Amino acid sequence: MSMVIVGAGEAGVAAALRLREAGYTGALDVFGAEHHRPYERPPLSKAVLLEQNDASLPLIAAAERFEALNITYHPGVQVDQIDPARRSVRAGGVDFAYDALLLATGAQPRRLSLPGHEHVHYLRRFEDALALRQNMQPGARILIIGGGFIGLECAASARALGCEVSLVEAAPRILMRGVPEHLAQFIEARHRAEGVHFYIGTALERIETSADGLALILADGTLIAADLIVAGIGAVPETALAQAAGLRCQNGIVVDAQLRTSDPAIFAAGDCCAFPHPLYDNRMIRLEAWRNAQDQGRFVANAMLGEMADFAAVPWFWSDQYNLHLQIAGLAEGATQAVTRDLGEDARMMFHLSAEGRLLSAAGVGPIGKIAKDIRLAEMMIAHRAAPAAAALADPAVKLKGLL
Repeated sequence: MSMVIVGAGEAGVAAALRLREAGYTGALDVFGAEHHRPYERPPLSKAVLLEQNDASLPLIAAAERFEALNITYHPGVQVDQIDPARRSVRAGGVDFAYDALLLATGAQPRRLSLPGHEHVHYLRRFEDALALRQNMQPGARILIIGGGFIGLECAASARALGCEVSLVEAAPRILMRGVPEHLAQFIEARHRAEGVHFYIGTALERIETSADGLALILADGTLIAADLIVAGIGAVPETALAQAAGLRCQNGIVVDAQLRTSDPAIFAAGDCCAFPHPLYDNRMIRLEAWRNAQDQGRFVANAMLGEMADFAAVPWFWSDQYNLHLQIAGLAEGATQAVTRDLGEDARMMFHLSAEGRLLSAAGVGPIGKIAKDIRLAEMMIAHRAAPAAAALADPAVKLKGLL
Protein backbone atom coordinates (compact mmCIF):
# COMPACT_ATOMS: atom_id res chain seq x y z
CA MET A 1 0.00 0.00 0.00
CA SER A 2 1.24 3.52 -0.77
CA MET A 3 0.11 7.01 0.19
CA VAL A 4 1.00 10.31 -1.50
CA ILE A 5 0.48 13.76 0.02
CA VAL A 6 0.75 16.86 -2.17
CA GLY A 7 1.45 19.85 0.06
CA ALA A 8 3.73 20.18 3.07
CA GLY A 9 1.86 22.77 5.08
CA GLU A 10 -0.07 22.24 8.30
CA ALA A 11 -2.68 19.89 6.82
CA GLY A 12 -0.29 17.76 4.79
CA VAL A 13 2.21 17.28 7.61
CA ALA A 14 -0.53 16.62 10.19
CA ALA A 15 -1.91 13.92 7.91
CA ALA A 16 1.51 12.31 7.39
CA LEU A 17 2.25 12.20 11.11
CA ARG A 18 -1.21 10.86 11.94
CA LEU A 19 -0.92 8.09 9.33
CA ARG A 20 2.14 6.76 11.14
CA GLU A 21 0.52 7.23 14.56
CA ALA A 22 -2.46 5.20 13.33
CA GLY A 23 -0.20 2.30 12.39
CA TYR A 24 0.19 2.77 8.65
CA THR A 25 3.57 1.27 7.64
CA GLY A 26 3.49 1.49 3.84
CA ALA A 27 5.22 3.94 1.52
CA LEU A 28 4.48 7.58 2.37
CA ASP A 29 5.66 10.40 0.10
CA VAL A 30 5.10 14.08 0.90
CA PHE A 31 5.74 16.71 -1.78
CA GLY A 32 6.40 20.34 -0.88
CA ALA A 33 6.62 23.07 -3.50
CA GLU A 34 9.08 25.07 -1.36
CA HIS A 35 12.69 24.09 -0.73
CA HIS A 36 12.39 24.45 3.05
CA ARG A 37 11.44 21.89 5.63
CA PRO A 38 7.70 22.17 6.41
CA TYR A 39 7.09 25.31 8.47
CA GLU A 40 4.33 27.18 10.28
CA ARG A 41 2.82 30.20 8.53
CA PRO A 42 1.10 32.09 11.42
CA PRO A 43 4.45 33.40 12.81
CA LEU A 44 5.31 35.03 9.47
CA SER A 45 3.21 38.13 10.21
CA LYS A 46 4.29 38.27 13.84
CA ALA A 47 7.44 36.65 15.29
CA VAL A 48 9.37 36.44 12.01
CA LEU A 49 8.76 40.12 11.23
CA LEU A 50 9.75 41.11 14.76
CA GLU A 51 12.89 38.96 14.99
CA GLN A 52 15.85 41.26 15.63
CA ASN A 53 18.49 38.81 14.48
CA ASP A 54 18.37 36.33 11.61
CA ALA A 55 14.85 34.92 11.71
CA SER A 56 14.66 31.17 12.18
CA LEU A 57 12.30 28.96 10.23
CA PRO A 58 9.35 27.99 12.47
CA LEU A 59 9.33 24.27 11.66
CA ILE A 60 6.25 22.07 11.92
CA ALA A 61 8.38 18.94 12.15
CA ALA A 62 12.15 18.53 12.05
CA ALA A 63 13.90 16.33 9.51
CA GLU A 64 14.77 13.85 12.25
CA ARG A 65 11.10 13.21 12.96
CA PHE A 66 10.32 12.49 9.33
CA GLU A 67 13.29 10.15 9.16
CA ALA A 68 12.30 8.34 12.35
CA LEU A 69 8.79 7.79 10.96
CA ASN A 70 10.06 6.77 7.51
CA ILE A 71 8.25 9.64 5.77
CA THR A 72 9.88 10.53 2.46
CA TYR A 73 9.85 14.28 2.00
CA HIS A 74 10.44 15.83 -1.43
CA PRO A 75 11.27 19.54 -0.91
CA GLY A 76 10.97 21.87 -3.88
CA VAL A 77 9.39 19.18 -6.06
CA GLN A 78 6.26 20.22 -7.95
CA VAL A 79 3.61 17.61 -8.64
CA ASP A 80 2.75 18.27 -12.29
CA GLN A 81 -0.03 15.81 -12.97
CA ILE A 82 -2.48 13.36 -11.43
CA ASP A 83 -3.53 10.28 -13.38
CA PRO A 84 -6.68 9.10 -11.56
CA ALA A 85 -7.12 6.08 -13.85
CA ARG A 86 -3.65 4.73 -13.05
CA ARG A 87 -3.70 6.13 -9.50
CA SER A 88 -0.36 7.88 -9.88
CA VAL A 89 1.12 11.36 -9.77
CA ARG A 90 3.99 12.72 -11.81
CA ALA A 91 6.59 14.79 -9.97
CA GLY A 92 10.05 15.71 -11.17
CA GLY A 93 9.58 13.49 -14.20
CA VAL A 94 8.91 10.40 -12.05
CA ASP A 95 5.62 8.57 -11.52
CA PHE A 96 4.53 7.74 -7.95
CA ALA A 97 1.71 5.26 -7.49
CA TYR A 98 -0.85 5.71 -4.71
CA ASP A 99 -3.65 3.78 -3.10
CA ALA A 100 -4.86 7.03 -1.52
CA LEU A 101 -3.85 10.57 -2.48
CA LEU A 102 -4.23 13.71 -0.35
CA LEU A 103 -4.29 17.16 -1.89
CA ALA A 104 -3.25 19.71 0.73
CA THR A 105 -2.22 22.36 -1.77
CA GLY A 106 -3.29 25.33 0.35
CA ALA A 107 -4.01 28.76 -1.09
CA GLN A 108 -2.24 31.68 -2.67
CA PRO A 109 -2.65 35.39 -1.84
CA ARG A 110 -5.39 37.13 -3.77
CA ARG A 111 -3.69 39.63 -6.06
CA LEU A 112 -4.57 43.23 -6.81
CA SER A 113 -5.20 44.17 -10.43
CA LEU A 114 -5.19 47.96 -10.28
CA PRO A 115 -2.60 49.99 -12.26
CA GLY A 116 0.76 49.79 -10.51
CA HIS A 117 -0.02 46.48 -8.79
CA GLU A 118 3.45 45.19 -9.63
CA HIS A 119 4.83 47.31 -6.78
CA VAL A 120 2.77 45.48 -4.14
CA HIS A 121 4.22 42.86 -1.76
CA TYR A 122 2.32 39.85 -0.38
CA LEU A 123 2.94 37.65 2.64
CA ARG A 124 2.66 33.90 2.20
CA ARG A 125 6.16 32.40 2.29
CA PHE A 126 9.11 32.68 4.65
CA GLU A 127 11.02 34.64 1.99
CA ASP A 128 8.13 37.13 1.79
CA ALA A 129 8.41 37.78 5.54
CA LEU A 130 12.18 38.27 5.30
CA ALA A 131 11.75 40.77 2.46
CA LEU A 132 9.16 42.73 4.42
CA ARG A 133 11.30 42.70 7.56
CA GLN A 134 14.25 44.11 5.64
CA ASN A 135 12.13 47.10 4.61
CA MET A 136 10.37 47.65 7.95
CA GLN A 137 13.00 49.97 9.37
CA PRO A 138 12.20 52.66 11.96
CA GLY A 139 10.54 55.60 10.24
CA ALA A 140 9.66 53.68 7.07
CA ARG A 141 6.23 54.47 5.65
CA ILE A 142 4.35 51.18 5.44
CA LEU A 143 0.99 51.03 3.67
CA ILE A 144 -1.22 48.00 4.31
CA ILE A 145 -4.06 47.20 1.91
CA GLY A 146 -6.66 45.01 3.61
CA GLY A 147 -8.13 45.07 7.10
CA GLY A 148 -8.25 41.33 7.76
CA PHE A 149 -6.08 39.29 10.10
CA ILE A 150 -2.93 39.40 7.94
CA GLY A 151 -3.14 43.13 7.29
CA LEU A 152 -3.75 44.00 10.94
CA GLU A 153 -1.03 41.68 12.21
CA CYS A 154 1.45 43.21 9.76
CA ALA A 155 0.35 46.67 10.88
CA ALA A 156 0.93 45.80 14.54
CA SER A 157 4.35 44.33 13.77
CA ALA A 158 5.34 47.36 11.68
CA ARG A 159 4.35 49.75 14.47
CA ALA A 160 6.35 47.67 16.96
CA LEU A 161 9.35 48.15 14.66
CA GLY A 162 8.92 51.91 14.64
CA CYS A 163 7.36 52.30 11.20
CA GLU A 164 4.72 54.81 10.17
CA VAL A 165 1.67 52.74 9.23
CA SER A 166 -1.41 53.45 7.15
CA LEU A 167 -4.11 50.85 6.48
CA VAL A 168 -6.68 50.96 3.68
CA GLU A 169 -9.84 48.84 3.74
CA ALA A 170 -12.38 49.13 0.91
CA ALA A 171 -15.16 47.53 2.97
CA PRO A 172 -17.25 49.55 5.45
CA ARG A 173 -15.16 48.26 8.37
CA ILE A 174 -12.18 46.09 9.20
CA LEU A 175 -12.50 42.35 9.90
CA MET A 176 -15.70 41.94 7.90
CA ARG A 177 -15.31 38.17 7.73
CA GLY A 178 -16.16 36.40 10.95
CA VAL A 179 -15.44 39.12 13.54
CA PRO A 180 -18.42 40.90 15.16
CA GLU A 181 -18.57 44.63 14.48
CA HIS A 182 -18.38 45.50 18.17
CA LEU A 183 -15.08 43.62 18.57
CA ALA A 184 -13.76 44.95 15.26
CA GLN A 185 -14.32 48.50 16.53
CA PHE A 186 -12.46 47.62 19.73
CA ILE A 187 -9.48 46.32 17.73
CA GLU A 188 -9.51 49.31 15.39
CA ALA A 189 -9.48 51.67 18.35
CA ARG A 190 -6.40 49.92 19.70
CA HIS A 191 -4.62 50.27 16.37
CA ARG A 192 -5.52 53.96 16.22
CA ALA A 193 -4.16 54.41 19.75
CA GLU A 194 -0.92 52.83 18.54
CA GLY A 195 -0.68 55.39 15.73
CA VAL A 196 -2.08 53.50 12.72
CA HIS A 197 -3.87 55.74 10.21
CA PHE A 198 -7.03 54.21 8.70
CA TYR A 199 -8.75 54.81 5.37
CA ILE A 200 -11.96 52.79 5.42
CA GLY A 201 -14.79 52.40 2.91
CA THR A 202 -13.04 53.79 -0.13
CA ALA A 203 -11.99 52.07 -3.36
CA LEU A 204 -8.45 51.97 -4.74
CA GLU A 205 -7.63 53.79 -7.97
CA ARG A 206 -3.94 53.23 -8.82
CA ILE A 207 -0.38 53.05 -7.51
CA GLU A 208 2.22 55.50 -8.76
CA THR A 209 5.99 55.77 -8.34
CA SER A 210 8.01 58.88 -7.70
CA ALA A 211 11.46 59.91 -6.59
CA ASP A 212 10.09 59.86 -3.05
CA GLY A 213 8.84 56.24 -3.27
CA LEU A 214 5.30 55.02 -3.89
CA ALA A 215 1.85 56.53 -3.67
CA LEU A 216 -1.56 54.89 -3.53
CA ILE A 217 -4.33 57.00 -5.05
CA LEU A 218 -7.80 56.30 -3.69
CA ALA A 219 -11.02 56.70 -5.66
CA ASP A 220 -11.83 59.92 -3.76
CA GLY A 221 -8.50 61.43 -4.82
CA THR A 222 -6.67 60.88 -1.53
CA LEU A 223 -2.94 60.23 -1.99
CA ILE A 224 -1.09 58.05 0.54
CA ALA A 225 2.70 58.09 0.28
CA ALA A 226 4.61 54.92 1.16
CA ASP A 227 8.00 53.27 1.05
CA LEU A 228 6.45 49.77 1.06
CA ILE A 229 2.97 48.56 0.14
CA VAL A 230 1.72 45.21 1.46
CA ALA A 231 -1.61 43.66 0.46
CA GLY A 232 -3.56 41.16 2.52
CA ILE A 233 -6.91 40.88 0.74
CA GLY A 234 -7.70 37.21 1.14
CA ALA A 235 -6.54 34.00 -0.45
CA VAL A 236 -7.45 31.91 -3.49
CA PRO A 237 -7.54 28.11 -3.09
CA GLU A 238 -4.91 26.24 -5.08
CA THR A 239 -7.05 23.99 -7.30
CA ALA A 240 -5.21 23.86 -10.64
CA LEU A 241 -3.89 20.32 -10.11
CA ALA A 242 -7.31 19.06 -9.02
CA GLN A 243 -9.11 20.72 -11.90
CA ALA A 244 -6.67 19.26 -14.43
CA ALA A 245 -7.43 15.81 -12.97
CA GLY A 246 -11.16 16.33 -13.49
CA LEU A 247 -12.05 16.72 -9.81
CA ARG A 248 -15.03 18.83 -8.88
CA CYS A 249 -14.04 22.33 -7.73
CA GLN A 250 -16.14 25.26 -6.54
CA ASN A 251 -14.51 27.77 -4.20
CA GLY A 252 -11.96 25.05 -3.52
CA ILE A 253 -11.72 21.32 -4.13
CA VAL A 254 -15.17 19.97 -3.27
CA VAL A 255 -15.14 17.11 -0.75
CA ASP A 256 -17.72 15.12 1.19
CA ALA A 257 -18.08 14.62 4.95
CA GLN A 258 -15.01 12.34 4.98
CA LEU A 259 -12.99 14.94 2.98
CA ARG A 260 -13.10 12.67 -0.09
CA THR A 261 -13.18 14.34 -3.51
CA SER A 262 -15.28 13.30 -6.49
CA ASP A 263 -12.66 10.57 -7.00
CA PRO A 264 -12.97 8.06 -4.10
CA ALA A 265 -9.19 7.52 -3.91
CA ILE A 266 -8.36 11.23 -3.67
CA PHE A 267 -8.88 13.39 -0.57
CA ALA A 268 -8.37 17.10 0.11
CA ALA A 269 -7.80 19.04 3.34
CA GLY A 270 -6.90 22.50 4.58
CA ASP A 271 -7.23 25.87 2.86
CA CYS A 272 -7.78 24.30 -0.56
CA CYS A 273 -10.99 22.36 0.15
CA ALA A 274 -14.69 23.18 0.44
CA PHE A 275 -16.53 20.82 2.75
CA PRO A 276 -20.00 20.36 4.31
CA HIS A 277 -20.25 21.18 8.00
CA PRO A 278 -22.90 19.33 10.04
CA LEU A 279 -23.07 22.06 12.70
CA TYR A 280 -24.13 24.57 10.04
CA ASP A 281 -26.79 22.66 8.08
CA ASN A 282 -24.10 20.94 5.98
CA ARG A 283 -23.40 24.24 4.27
CA MET A 284 -20.31 24.07 2.07
CA ILE A 285 -17.57 26.16 3.63
CA ARG A 286 -13.87 26.75 3.07
CA LEU A 287 -11.68 27.87 5.95
CA GLU A 288 -8.29 29.57 5.82
CA ALA A 289 -7.20 28.81 9.35
CA TRP A 290 -4.30 27.10 11.10
CA ARG A 291 -6.52 25.05 13.43
CA ASN A 292 -8.76 23.84 10.61
CA ALA A 293 -5.76 22.70 8.57
CA GLN A 294 -4.40 20.79 11.55
CA ASP A 295 -7.77 19.27 12.45
CA GLN A 296 -8.51 18.23 8.89
CA GLY A 297 -5.02 16.84 8.38
CA ARG A 298 -5.36 14.49 11.33
CA PHE A 299 -8.94 13.61 10.43
CA VAL A 300 -8.25 12.87 6.76
CA ALA A 301 -5.45 10.46 7.65
CA ASN A 302 -8.01 8.27 9.39
CA ALA A 303 -10.36 8.61 6.41
CA MET A 304 -7.58 7.53 4.04
CA LEU A 305 -7.26 4.41 6.16
CA GLY A 306 -10.95 3.65 5.80
CA GLU A 307 -12.63 5.33 8.78
CA MET A 308 -16.11 6.59 7.87
CA ALA A 309 -16.71 9.31 10.51
CA ASP A 310 -17.86 12.79 9.44
CA PHE A 311 -15.64 15.82 9.96
CA ALA A 312 -17.37 18.06 12.51
CA ALA A 313 -14.65 20.06 14.31
CA VAL A 314 -15.79 23.52 15.42
CA PRO A 315 -14.09 26.22 13.30
CA TRP A 316 -11.57 28.17 15.37
CA PHE A 317 -9.50 31.25 14.54
CA TRP A 318 -6.98 33.39 16.41
CA SER A 319 -4.89 36.52 15.98
CA ASP A 320 -2.31 38.39 18.06
CA GLN A 321 -2.04 42.18 17.69
CA TYR A 322 0.03 44.16 20.21
CA ASN A 323 -0.89 42.58 23.56
CA LEU A 324 -4.41 41.84 22.39
CA HIS A 325 -5.40 38.26 21.66
CA LEU A 326 -8.44 37.46 19.52
CA GLN A 327 -10.09 34.05 19.43
CA ILE A 328 -13.22 32.98 17.57
CA ALA A 329 -15.03 29.65 17.79
CA GLY A 330 -17.77 28.77 15.33
CA LEU A 331 -19.40 30.72 12.51
CA ALA A 332 -21.81 33.60 13.07
CA GLU A 333 -23.56 33.41 9.69
CA GLY A 334 -27.27 32.81 10.22
CA ALA A 335 -27.33 34.19 13.75
CA THR A 336 -30.25 36.42 14.75
CA GLN A 337 -29.09 37.54 18.20
CA ALA A 338 -25.78 38.85 19.55
CA VAL A 339 -24.94 38.87 23.25
CA THR A 340 -21.98 40.74 24.76
CA ARG A 341 -20.17 39.76 27.96
CA ASP A 342 -17.80 42.30 29.54
CA LEU A 343 -14.92 40.49 31.23
CA GLY A 344 -13.17 43.60 32.52
CA GLU A 345 -9.46 44.39 32.14
CA ASP A 346 -9.93 45.31 28.46
CA ALA A 347 -11.46 41.94 27.66
CA ARG A 348 -14.85 41.15 26.23
CA MET A 349 -16.74 38.36 24.50
CA MET A 350 -19.61 38.20 22.06
CA PHE A 351 -21.93 35.26 21.45
CA HIS A 352 -24.12 34.70 18.39
CA LEU A 353 -27.32 32.69 18.69
CA SER A 354 -29.68 31.28 16.07
CA ALA A 355 -33.41 32.04 15.99
CA GLU A 356 -33.92 28.84 18.00
CA GLY A 357 -31.42 30.00 20.62
CA ARG A 358 -28.59 27.63 19.63
CA LEU A 359 -25.07 28.98 20.12
CA LEU A 360 -23.42 29.33 16.70
CA SER A 361 -20.26 31.25 17.51
CA ALA A 362 -18.31 33.03 20.22
CA ALA A 363 -15.58 35.64 19.87
CA GLY A 364 -13.32 37.10 22.51
CA VAL A 365 -10.65 39.80 22.54
CA GLY A 366 -8.28 40.82 25.31
CA PRO A 367 -5.40 39.32 27.29
CA ILE A 368 -5.22 35.61 26.54
CA GLY A 369 -5.62 34.70 30.20
CA LYS A 370 -8.99 36.44 30.27
CA ILE A 371 -10.59 34.87 27.19
CA ALA A 372 -8.98 31.52 26.37
CA LYS A 373 -10.88 29.40 28.91
CA ASP A 374 -14.26 30.92 28.05
CA ILE A 375 -13.69 30.47 24.32
CA ARG A 376 -12.81 26.81 24.93
CA LEU A 377 -16.02 26.33 26.92
CA ALA A 378 -18.02 28.11 24.22
CA GLU A 379 -16.43 25.84 21.62
CA MET A 380 -17.66 22.84 23.57
CA MET A 381 -21.16 24.30 23.76
CA ILE A 382 -21.19 24.89 20.01
CA ALA A 383 -20.09 21.31 19.38
CA HIS A 384 -22.92 20.03 21.60
CA ARG A 385 -25.50 22.28 19.88
CA ALA A 386 -26.23 23.93 23.22
CA ALA A 387 -28.86 26.65 23.57
CA PRO A 388 -27.78 28.63 26.66
CA ALA A 389 -29.92 31.49 27.95
CA ALA A 390 -28.87 34.85 26.53
CA ALA A 391 -29.05 36.48 29.97
CA ALA A 392 -26.64 33.88 31.37
CA LEU A 393 -24.18 34.45 28.53
CA ALA A 394 -24.25 38.20 29.15
CA ASP A 395 -23.66 37.93 32.90
CA PRO A 396 -19.93 37.56 33.75
CA ALA A 397 -20.95 36.24 37.18
CA VAL A 398 -22.45 33.14 35.53
CA LYS A 399 -19.73 30.55 34.84
CA LEU A 400 -19.87 29.23 31.29
CA LYS A 401 -18.87 25.81 32.58
CA GLY A 402 -22.21 25.61 34.33
CA LEU A 403 -24.01 26.13 31.01
CA LEU A 404 -22.53 23.07 29.36
